[in-house]
Amino acid sequence: MPDYAIVNLLEIEDSVGDRVPGLEGRFGRKHLGSRDLGISHWRYAPGMRTQGGHSHREQEEAYVVVAGSGRARLDDEIRDLKQWDVLRVAPAVVRGFEAGPDGLELIAVGGPKPEGGDGVRSDAPWPDET
Repeated sequence: MPDYAIVNLLEIEDSVGDRVPGLEGRFGRKHLGSRDLGISHWRYAPGMRTQGGHSHREQEEAYVVVAGSGRARLDDEIRDLKQWDVLRVAPAVVRGFEAGPDGLELIAVGGPKPEGGDGVRSDAPWPDET
C-alpha cells in the first residue's frame, strides 16, 4: 500500500441512508487507510436539526462549513455558523447541528479513533427547547 491515498468523499456510500431523513454522512477513515486521521462529509437539508447530539470520550473534532449556513449546539450554547467557519470541539462537549435555509454542508476531521469507538449519544434537548 502506498504512503498516500486519494478519496473523493462524495463517492463514498452514504452511511446514514434512510435512518435520518434530510441527513447524509460519508466516512472516509477506512477508505483513506488512515490510523490517525478521520474525515467525513455531512450534508443537512434546509432547516434540518439533529436531535440531541453527541460527544466523545477522547476524540477532539473540527468541523469546516463548506456550503450553506446553520447553527451548532455546543452543550448549552447555540452558535451561528457560516461558510468557511471552522469549529473545534473538545471531546466532552455535546455537539449537534441545524441547517439554515440553504442547508448546511460540513467536513468533519477527527483524530485517532479508540478501539471500539468513543462516541457518546446525548438525548438532551437543544437549549432553546427547554
